[in-house]
Amino acid sequence: MKKIIKTFLVLFSLVVLFTVSGCTNNGLKKIRVAEVAHSVFYAPQYVALELGYFEEEGLDVELINSNGADKVTAALLSNDVQIGLQGPEPTVYLYNSGQRNYLVNFAQLTRTDGSFIFGRTDIKDFSLEMLKGKSILGGRKGGVPEMTLEYALKQAGLKVVRDKTEFSEDEVNIRTDVAFGAMAGSFIAGEGDFTTLFEPTASEIVESNKAFLLCSVGELVGEVPYTAYSTTLKYFNENKETLEKFVRAVYRGYLYISTHSDEEVAKLMLEQFPDSNITMLTEVVKRYRAINAWANTPVFNKEGYERLLDIMQEAGELDKRVNFDIIVDTSIAKKVANNK
Repeated sequence: MKKIIKTFLVLFSLVVLFTVSGCTNNGLKKIRVAEVAHSVFYAPQYVALELGYFEEEGLDVELINSNGADKVTAALLSNDVQIGLQGPEPTVYLYNSGQRNYLVNFAQLTRTDGSFIFGRTDIKDFSLEMLKGKSILGGRKGGVPEMTLEYALKQAGLKVVRDKTEFSEDEVNIRTDVAFGAMAGSFIAGEGDFTTLFEPTASEIVESNKAFLLCSVGELVGEVPYTAYSTTLKYFNENKETLEKFVRAVYRGYLYISTHSDEEVAKLMLEQFPDSNITMLTEVVKRYRAINAWANTPVFNKEGYERLLDIMQEAGELDKRVNFDIIVDTSIAKKVANNK
């Protein structure tokens, strides 16, 4: 955890651009949003963008793919962005570090892990027991993807080690030395026996027959507030009306998805994923719908939050639990959900 906090502070000190949200020439309020990755997993947000829901709320939203929760947090602390889309775990780490202008989670977007386990061969009756004596690429140490994978393995009774060059046939070795964005390429190049991947990368790999999808981590772990919107305490207190408009637009995106077909949703997102195609995106949407990936309400789930803390503690990344009511404020999300 100390290493992650140090990364936040180093990145914070290096950021020199300070962007203050204001009105654009068309009268819309400019909002910059840093997302931890660009994935179909965040479909309600992209649907809201493509259907103009943010503009209808008076907002001009610019998305920035930060490629990492540490970078999202640094951008928020520097005021380079106003809203972050990431796992809640950095907000816990940051509060425990003593940061006065800590981050507040104000809306939930996804309700479970969105990654999938891939292997080099198509194993029809795959079970986690088959990971014994093998290495699996799991993502950044202390990140939600790695921690939920570890939690799922331990819940299945498996012994987990990290980043070992030598380990027993009864152990599963989770590798955290490969960057999140490089995991697919590294796996194809021969790193690890298994890997976890998100969409649309997962479907791209399936289509290429270079790896085979074996199971969903989300189905193994259950409900967790995997991805949420956060902002600084200062911005939250001073811009509640703006945040309410933002949440309402995203929630409308979810409601569209819940009432339209996989293909209709896929067509909307093609602009966001130009290297993909309708067939592939339709399969991705179908896959995420099947595991109930998207939260059916923007209201942050307290039970899921406590499970997330359990996962963090189980991974040895959390020394002190943070009370739900300190870094989560559900007032805006409840207002939006109750007035749909």
